[in-house]
Amino acid sequence: MATPQMLSSLKYSDSLTVVGISFCTAIICESISWLLIYRTNSYKTLKSSIDKASKKLETMKIENPAKISTKKSKTKKIDRVETSLKESSRDLSLFKFKSGAVVALVLFVVFGLLNSLFEGKVVAKLPFKPFGIVMKMSHRGLQGDDATDCSMAFLYFLCSISIRTNLQKFLGFSPPRGTAAGGGLFPMPDPKTN
Repeated sequence: MATPQMLSSLKYSDSLTVVGISFCTAIICESISWLLIYRTNSYKTLKSSIDKASKKLETMKIENPAKISTKKSKTKKIDRVETSLKESSRDLSLFKFKSGAVVALVLFVVFGLLNSLFEGKVVAKLPFKPFGIVMKMSHRGLQGDDATDCSMAFLYFLCSISIRTNLQKFLGFSPPRGTAAGGGLFPMPDPKTN
């Protein structure tokens, strides 16, 4: 079993610590999401209705109208299905909002803890020299002019995004197909209404 002294003597100990904490945080956040969202019947109902509506919309858009007179009724049906899909996606986003608040609180606490542990410490070396705004993020809170130095905030940010997204896919918690196109709390305006 590894002792803390042995871990601190490793060359990449700070980097591995940040990655490990990011992985543990992702597991905790997904557990909270499962507890508050994914195991409930209302989520399962919303997800299945979004899946059905997106499949129906795909098949309706692929089919070619045989008659010109049915084109108008077909567009009305497509509009109805799109509206239903948008409403279901919005409801799903609102449903996920309560879990999002709890997850955000956990992430803020962990980020504050990591920030106090690794304040002013270089946790990794980047294999490239970042540009502009990326350099400001990757070099945040660090002394010196070496642009390849990487702060904890940048490494934690990259790890959180990649680990949590892949963990959601692995656990089957990724959003339904129809929500990626135009769902969310603030969907894009419909160009047909203008």
